[in-house]
Amino acid sequence: MDIQQIKQRFRIIGNSNELNRGINIAMQVASTDLSVLIRGESGTGKEVFPQIIHNFSHRKHGKYIAVNCGAIPHGTIDSELFGHEKGSFTGAYEKRQGYFEVADGGTIFLDEVGELPLSTQVRLLRVLETGEFMKVGSSKVQKTDIRVVAATNLHVEKAITEGKFREDLFYRLNTVPINIIPLRERKDDIHLLFRKFANDFAEKYRMPILKLDDKAKEVLISYRWPGNIRQLKNITEQISIIEQDRLLGADSLKTYIPGFIESKLPALYKNNIDEKTFNSEREILYQVLFDMKKDMSELKRLVADILQGNTNININKDNVQLINELHNEIVPYNKQDHQDVNNNISESIEDTQEFVEESLSIEEKEKELIIKALEKHNGKRKYAAQDLGISERTLYRKIKEYDISN
Repeated sequence: MDIQQIKQRFRIIGNSNELNRGINIAMQVASTDLSVLIRGESGTGKEVFPQIIHNFSHRKHGKYIAVNCGAIPHGTIDSELFGHEKGSFTGAYEKRQGYFEVADGGTIFLDEVGELPLSTQVRLLRVLETGEFMKVGSSKVQKTDIRVVAATNLHVEKAITEGKFREDLFYRLNTVPINIIPLRERKDDIHLLFRKFANDFAEKYRMPILKLDDKAKEVLISYRWPGNIRQLKNITEQISIIEQDRLLGADSLKTYIPGFIESKLPALYKNNIDEKTFNSEREILYQVLFDMKKDMSELKRLVADILQGNTNININKDNVQLINELHNEIVPYNKQDHQDVNNNISESIEDTQEFVEESLSIEEKEKELIIKALEKHNGKRKYAAQDLGISERTLYRKIKEYDISN
């Protein structure tokens, strides 16, 4: 079965290279019993890949159980996964089978595995290494033959450093990694997904299909979609129900998109970045605008004083170079006046330091962040990309674009 048939069978929409690579990896690993860890932001569609793995494995006739680890209270998670004996805790009125016992011979998908408490992580590690587990309240060891596929949207390396996730469990789960990129990095797929959802809701609610004009398509593609595919689907459903006009314009679409900002500036996406080293995009832009306004006000005051012939000026030493560069172009003066002003400037400043103009270029700031991230991780692009909140492919392109030696 080729990749297009897989997409049709599992209703996968998109043609990005990263999406196709994830499907290929799932197909290749399906015939083995290796553990798979799927990583990606919430709402990116991670849940479809365990289904591909299960349905193309020799376990396809066994049970497939999906467990949302983040939705189960910590006090009952061990009982849910491994079962319990009668009377093992308050409320345990009868013996109960856990998911690892029920799905014996099949596949279990542990969604949001990073939310598991440390005590449960120890139990899970034992199952992965030996295929053995014990029910809560029992001392009897039981065997299980089960394939484990896990998924998380956490920065696992940071969770390990903070002592919230076991390093040995991470390496055991991460035998085969599948990385799912966010929707904002699949721009060509955004409108395809919208059309698919619009068709589905038109059929569901028995109404004409919702369409977008050209400007609305640009708005749709330019938005960052922090909630990814799940957010796009929900917004498409809202519009399909509420809007009477079935051809939607840009202005109407913006009313459904929370916090939409039209900007072509590169985004500095914050994803577990060291705050002492990196600043957010908003903080950087505010600081740049504040500094520019301050410099312009100071320059206007100084030029006004010079034009009025006031040479007895208390000039900040950081502005001396700027005044000297602009003085010839702005002020009509004779040679003697110029010499007098320069003399007064020199006399008013003591212990002058070399002036270094700070770059206000967004590209320079982005380059600086990339260099710092690479230095922080000793040139390891994978971890640098995770720290910067971008894909490794994007980081590689930026390194080439800015000619950064690595």
